[in-house]
Amino acid sequence: MRGFLASIVVAVGLVGCGPEQLAQSREPLTTTDVDVAPECQGILTFANVASYNTLDVYLPSDLVSNIIGARPFSSLAGLSAVNQMGAVRLTQLHQGAGTEGSITSSCVGIYDELAVSADDQTALVGLVNTISGEEIHDILPYAWNGAVNLINGRPYTTVAGISGTSGIGSVSLRNLRNAATLSIPFTQLAAAVTNLHRETRMYRHFNWYQELQNALYGYQLSGVTCFGVDPDLLPNGSEIRSNLADASEVYSVASSAVSYANRYHELTIDPSVGLANLQAQLAGKSFFGCYISWAPDPWSGYTMSFFVDTVSGFGVLAETGWSE
Repeated sequence: MRGFLASIVVAVGLVGCGPEQLAQSREPLTTTDVDVAPECQGILTFANVASYNTLDVYLPSDLVSNIIGARPFSSLAGLSAVNQMGAVRLTQLHQGAGTEGSITSSCVGIYDELAVSADDQTALVGLVNTISGEEIHDILPYAWNGAVNLINGRPYTTVAGISGTSGIGSVSLRNLRNAATLSIPFTQLAAAVTNLHRETRMYRHFNWYQELQNALYGYQLSGVTCFGVDPDLLPNGSEIRSNLADASEVYSVASSAVSYANRYHELTIDPSVGLANLQAQLAGKSFFGCYISWAPDPWSGYTMSFFVDTVSGFGVLAETGWSE
């Protein structure tokens, strides 16, 4: 079904920063690839500073000794690596942190080695419930059964439901969480650009296969150039480019589309914020995709470009048009 180059799984390092105190500054979403949401940092604080007697209320004594001996912790991965620590014990630690006031209900729990906030849960549930099956498979290229089970299990109301889906594990949940939260500023910019109705549309989440089919077989084509897409999906005469797109190419297309849409300075948000977020998300990635041009009549023309990261499924679609 999917016509793109085989992906290579990249192990993502677990990164975190240890808090110094119980009071935590609230952020709206997890915006970096960490394993503890800002609202959940108190779990690490609790593990780092709580006394033996306090921890012993919630956890077995041997595990408490192991935790104290392994302090300090700067990530959930480090905490998970403690001898005798498992999913059940992490849940108990989360409950203890809540009871002792280190976290609030804004930290909903620990699932598949991620401490998830309420806002992250909302974004994650919204993503899984609404994106196309094609994009879910792009996000989870090596969890085909998990992706199918997610689609068949929709709609979800909690991250626990998503995490509990057969075939979804720690890597899959983290990929989904990242897809839902890390590019929020660019997603908002894309929506604002599209809503201007200035012959421009831009999407962060889209079904590239359907967009390709609609463009190829719904218009009078004037040019097709693709890279990393199965040639069998393309009409005769298409140009097959050997090299994938890099971050600078994708950013150039996206920023040009934003400038074109905002040529009358009508955007109500600062585009630099979304573009900076996009640039950060593109770094180091390679993309398959296409440039497709068509002219419905002699007085107008359109160009659609889409790019999808070969590893994470991160996608950008930009379309601009002109008319005399």
